[in-house]
Amino acid sequence: MLTLGIDLGTSGVKAALLDDGDRVVATASAPLAASQPRPGFSEQDPEDWWRATCAALDALYAGHASALAETVAIGLSGQMHGATLLDAQDRVLRPCILWNDGRSAPQCEALTRAWHELHAVTGNLAMPGFTAPKLMWVREHEPEVFARTARVLLPKAWLRLRLCGEAIEDCSDASGTLWLDVARRDWSEAALAATGMRREQMPRLVEGSAPAGELAPALARRWGFRRPPLIAGGGGDNAAGAVGVGAVRPGDAFVSLGSSGVLWVTTDRFAPAPERAVHAFCHALPGLWHQMGVVLSAAASLAWWAQVAGRGEAELLAEVDDAAWPPRCGFAPYLAGERTPHNDSAVRAGFFGLDAGVSRSDMTAAVLDGVCQALRDARDALAAAGSSPLEADLIGGGARSPLWSQWLADALDMTLHQVAAGDFGCALGAARLARLAAGDDLSCAGKPKRLRSFAPRPDRIARHAERHRAWQRFHPLARELAA
Repeated sequence: MLTLGIDLGTSGVKAALLDDGDRVVATASAPLAASQPRPGFSEQDPEDWWRATCAALDALYAGHASALAETVAIGLSGQMHGATLLDAQDRVLRPCILWNDGRSAPQCEALTRAWHELHAVTGNLAMPGFTAPKLMWVREHEPEVFARTARVLLPKAWLRLRLCGEAIEDCSDASGTLWLDVARRDWSEAALAATGMRREQMPRLVEGSAPAGELAPALARRWGFRRPPLIAGGGGDNAAGAVGVGAVRPGDAFVSLGSSGVLWVTTDRFAPAPERAVHAFCHALPGLWHQMGVVLSAAASLAWWAQVAGRGEAELLAEVDDAAWPPRCGFAPYLAGERTPHNDSAVRAGFFGLDAGVSRSDMTAAVLDGVCQALRDARDALAAAGSSPLEADLIGGGARSPLWSQWLADALDMTLHQVAAGDFGCALGAARLARLAAGDDLSCAGKPKRLRSFAPRPDRIARHAERHRAWQRFHPLARELAA
């Protein structure tokens, strides 16, 4: 059974083709870029998603047509929270407002005041990244667009609409809207009413491992499929990544060093902890949930610094060695605000402790360390919420760096395992969900091959704890400077 996973990320679309033995037959990708029309805003044109998806699948077809032809099912993974607004003819009304957009902070405050059951039903604080506050912002600032909005879709649900013509979403991605009753795994009428929305504007809900459409015949012909593959419900990017690394049982954990940073723990129940800005969402598998701490700018911080420094990321990483820790200066990675534990869309990033002797490599080391410190904040928040994993698999583009992986293991005091194809983890998880939708059992979602493990070093653990206490002082200062 061959299955295809498509991951619609913020920086690109990735596709992975898996064979019967859960082996990766081929991968392809196409880049994406976000626009920042104003400070704190982040948007993408959904048509760019479609062009990138077509480019990735065209590349697979060009190089692996015979394998692609035998594909029986497609799974989708997608960046969460994005507000894609459609009219009654399913035409896009405006650019999608993305997960790292901070414009709706006032609407979050208004929603929290107006709906007292918000935390109990959704399991989360109202954060600007989530979808519901974005629609409140549109209602206030673009009333003509709001009035024409017949349907709101998350990014991967919009991609599904293009692939098969049906508006369907899975429970893991829907958890990040603030419109879902996360314990019941259904849209909340109260949540929708509190934000001026209606159930008929929402897509139909399914579990991530359930069938959810079939590829349109014209597209099946374009990419040479022998028969139109079914499409699985799929998952939000982190839920799909969890399936990709086999985090499918209570207590399983992973860390993602992608554009954002994530510490995930699978749970067998809905376990909200909004007081520390810990997310409590549905898993992409029925009967499972998860707790998650999120850092908005992880590998995105290194990408930003590379652009500013005028060097490639690999070149910057090569300039840093292990002896550069602790770095001569510090960095707080709040380029797009922060979620866990601060829920602060207004705070901004910054270097501190600079002197005339600080070099470019020192500043690169500070960026790497700052992301580690922010993820330690997330670790502490999850511990306060009852989840304290001792080990975790490590995925995302940043995981390709052994140095950064080791520093992160030291900072978290947690053994981290670099896994095969970790930078395609979400696409792999989507392909596994496609296998489940096509009739396979959960044994197909085992742990991937571990390539290397990074154990925390005893001589660094205490020093990291001391540095973290000092580093934490920067958040209130950065918040004050950004005001």
